[in-house]
Amino acid sequence: MKVGIPYGKTTVSCEIPDARLRGVLYSRAHDYKAAGSEADQVRQALNAPVDSPSLRELSRGKRRVVIVTSDHTRPVPSAVTMPILLREIRAGNPEADITILVATGMHRNMTKDEIAVRFGAEIVSGEKIVVHDSRDDGELVSLGTLPSGGELLINRRAVDCDLLVAEGFIEPHFFAGFSGGRKAILPGIAGYPTVLANHCAEFISDERARTGVLDGNPIHRDMIFAARAAKLAFILNVVLDSDKKIIAAFAGDTDAAHRRGCDFLKSLAGVQSIPADIVITGNGGYPLDQNIYQAVKCMTGAEASINPGGVIIVASECSDGHGGAAFYDTFKDTRSPEEVMRVICARGRNETLPDQWQIQIFMRILMKHKVILAASVPPEMILHLGMTPAPGFPSSLDAALAAAGKLLGKDDASVTVIPDGVSVIVE
Repeated sequence: MKVGIPYGKTTVSCEIPDARLRGVLYSRAHDYKAAGSEADQVRQALNAPVDSPSLRELSRGKRRVVIVTSDHTRPVPSAVTMPILLREIRAGNPEADITILVATGMHRNMTKDEIAVRFGAEIVSGEKIVVHDSRDDGELVSLGTLPSGGELLINRRAVDCDLLVAEGFIEPHFFAGFSGGRKAILPGIAGYPTVLANHCAEFISDERARTGVLDGNPIHRDMIFAARAAKLAFILNVVLDSDKKIIAAFAGDTDAAHRRGCDFLKSLAGVQSIPADIVITGNGGYPLDQNIYQAVKCMTGAEASINPGGVIIVASECSDGHGGAAFYDTFKDTRSPEEVMRVICARGRNETLPDQWQIQIFMRILMKHKVILAASVPPEMILHLGMTPAPGFPSSLDAALAAAGKLLGKDDASVTVIPDGVSVIVE
């Protein structure tokens, strides 16, 4: 069988002998056929908000309105959703002073080209767009203390406005349960120390901080608290197929509308684990596979469907390289995942370091499995991070599959494929 893995804006493939292939795990969202256009889905959601007045009603009398949206690392179709949101707000209040606030969390700022691609020329030229900077203390306001004990610092514009709205998309998230909803606030427009406290080692180690889990998840608990404290009044969240097209939309109350969307996605993305010696996966293609840091997410899907001591093969373009100095320097002073993990787990909630959470999950995987990475980065970078560069890449993944068999010492190693590792909830 020939299987394809999304890779950047293209696909890489691998041929797997039928006798070795245990199964292919994929989200049924990729095949879901929605009734109506993308814009129709959005308008229908706004016309039937969950546990909330309509956005048009909420906008009446509100002079300063802030719409929080995602940055370049998330495939939110703002060119479709944002014009509709703007029209709804102005239908309620034509005089509304609207700011589009880009939620970068702790990511780098968006470039002008990335902003233009995300929103389109009309919005870029006609609307006020501000990019959040989690390290700019002058732009942050304290709203008290999170359940985790960390200080809740939020972008001043979101606090000072009369109406706070957020758009986003819902996908499985490897420690917050699902993306979307409350994540627009924390980590989206939160201060640097706030994100660090929320992503502490204790919470990442919690068995409920896993893909598809909200109830009892300590990271989610912090995020909901932050959204309520910031008075996030209304959300529009969409679910996407493999072509990044809208197949469903949910609008209304921050928690209720988000959970409705999560339930819908779980009905499509939930898959039963098919353990194998080798799992081949990817991070969903562009823009989700821009760096090695992000590629850790798809490894968790593979982790949930692999035999003990198995090998994970990841195809991720990583056009932005490793994704951060803190992440890349993981093995600067040690070559042992176990030692890195011991150091991280010894830190308290308010002692979290940048990228620690991603490193912690990465180490959890490397302690149990070999990882072969197929990416457009120098082999030295891959080796430095404790992984094996895929031989013969980028022509195909066939040589990587052979190399995985050699690592296991068996030519007939069983294989499971998860083409889009961030789109499924492996149970």
